[in-house]
Amino acid sequence: MRKNVIVVIALLMLVGWGLYDFNSKNKQSDQSANSMGHEIETGLKKGNRAPNFELLDMDGHPVKLSHYTGQKVILNFWATWCPPCRVEMPHMQRFYEDYGEEIVVLAVNLTNTEKKRSVVLAFIDEFGGTFPVVMDTKGELSDRYKIFAYPTSYVIDSNGIIREIFRGAIDYQTMKRATSAIN
Repeated sequence: MRKNVIVVIALLMLVGWGLYDFNSKNKQSDQSANSMGHEIETGLKKGNRAPNFELLDMDGHPVKLSHYTGQKVILNFWATWCPPCRVEMPHMQRFYEDYGEEIVVLAVNLTNTEKKRSVVLAFIDEFGGTFPVVMDTKGELSDRYKIFAYPTSYVIDSNGIIREIFRGAIDYQTMKRATSAIN
């Protein structure tokens, strides 16, 4: 009887050790997968995959962030009534003119905060805006991206990973520096 108890205890210890070893190896492989760039969490922090979205552009065509996979993106949230946005817009346009072939400037207008759509069109015309503009008509994207300061810009690398976040106006040199530092 005593031998049976010892054998059962030994078997239980072996099973316990085997389960522990199996779990610790799985955790190590998960951690190495994350450090190798796999299974990156979608979120709003640096190092997270930028959440995908679909909005309509000024002509009513759908635009998804995922359409730009493989390209660097400056995702800029702005409004016509925002003084820092007015300061930033000429820099954004100049940057787009110089780097638009290799870097996407995607401007998200906070349309739900505007008086009317024609104000947005007039603003874009005033600054000679030629980069893509999408309309956040219900404020859902600005809520999803937790936009609380205007303008806010996310610099996203060619793999869709957020590399920089700027709250407040940024100038041409800041855009150039932030995008040259990423793939």
